[in-house]
Amino acid sequence: MEFGLIAATAADWPIVGQIAWVFGKLMDAIYNFLNLFGIQNIGICIILFTIIIYTLMIPLTIKQQKFSKMQSVMMPEIQKLQKKYAGKRDQASMLKMQEEQQLIYEKYGSSPTGGCLPMVIQLPILFALYPVIQEVPRYVNGIKEIYMPVVNQIMATDGYQKILEKIGNAAPVYMPANAYDYTDPNILVRVLYKFQDSTWNTLVDKMPSLETVVDKTTATMGHLNTFLGINIGEQPLTMLMDALKDFSIVGIILAVIIPIMAGLTQFISVKLMQQQQTTTIDPDNPMARSMNSMNYIMPLFSVFMGFTLPAGLGLYWAISAIVRCVQQMAINKYLSKKSVEEMIEEQRKKAAKKREKKGAPAKEINRMATKSTRNVTEQKTSVSSKEKEEKIQQAKENIKNAKPGSLASKANMVSRYNSGQNAKDKTEESEK
Repeated sequence: MEFGLIAATAADWPIVGQIAWVFGKLMDAIYNFLNLFGIQNIGICIILFTIIIYTLMIPLTIKQQKFSKMQSVMMPEIQKLQKKYAGKRDQASMLKMQEEQQLIYEKYGSSPTGGCLPMVIQLPILFALYPVIQEVPRYVNGIKEIYMPVVNQIMATDGYQKILEKIGNAAPVYMPANAYDYTDPNILVRVLYKFQDSTWNTLVDKMPSLETVVDKTTATMGHLNTFLGINIGEQPLTMLMDALKDFSIVGIILAVIIPIMAGLTQFISVKLMQQQQTTTIDPDNPMARSMNSMNYIMPLFSVFMGFTLPAGLGLYWAISAIVRCVQQMAINKYLSKKSVEEMIEEQRKKAAKKREKKGAPAKEINRMATKSTRNVTEQKTSVSSKEKEEKIQQAKENIKNAKPGSLASKANMVSRYNSGQNAKDKTEESEK
């Protein structure tokens, strides 16, 4: 399925749809605010929208980066543990490995899922961003109203539904009639927003009476969609093909600037994220190799998306990477003022409070809070001889009180028989 269609339908998903509605209100407010100053440009709206959203997400980003920094300290210990149990696949060894790994996480006041929660929270937020940016008229009334004259005239034309459905099934719209109601004016606005020059020409060829209103609408939207000479409603790949046909150097530069900027800023963002790691991860570790490969896969993916998606989404992609770069530099500076020991101590205190709320013993909380954070020693559990004796006696009591017919009662019978047999043998031996 085409990515744009997935992004658009994300607005109808549970939770994501509600977040998209909130973001849509924000985008509408930004457009109306700029309109007060006579600024009507969707590109500028997208930039401000992106900056505001990623600014609001800073607390989640810091939490995730703190976990990453602590993980760089924990990783050598975890790798050492993995090597210790390498090749051991029996259940006892696997359970023991999990137990020792849990002790490592507890020592640092963390958990294996500590870095996942911020990502899980951010995921629906990121999904909700795309439909808002890709389908601006759906959320911004000012843009929607620009399309309404042509929508009204289309709906007054006989046979419009079949014509629009055929156009909507193909590129660049990709809104099939079996998924969208083409008798709904709001759907028609969303369809028209995805039109490019060639699509408008097709519509006018099918409905010649629309030529005047289409010219007026496209002129207005051309002004709103133009950002630094780039039509953010078109795909940069289409713009590049047209520029190559016309041998236009300026056109080629304008077509590649957003995808290249998206890939470059993504690469810088990844590198900045790695700066806050304090230790080197074993290069032989599969996770380390995966992280290194992502350094290049993500920027290349960003370039690909920048070419194949409408330039508006590519602009968001590039601006979001720039914002993340600026934020990452600020976060790196903030985290550099804190030692790993301080962050671990904070995490341990938070973990202790959580355990206390769940009813964990104060003795256990105090033990976890006073552990050393500089060196990791292998955790060993020792049981005194008195405790062993108590456990043995408890087991014997449990067997004595076993239910009739249970394995424990049968074992008890065998034990009594063996005891009686041993006593009989000893009696016979003494008589001899």
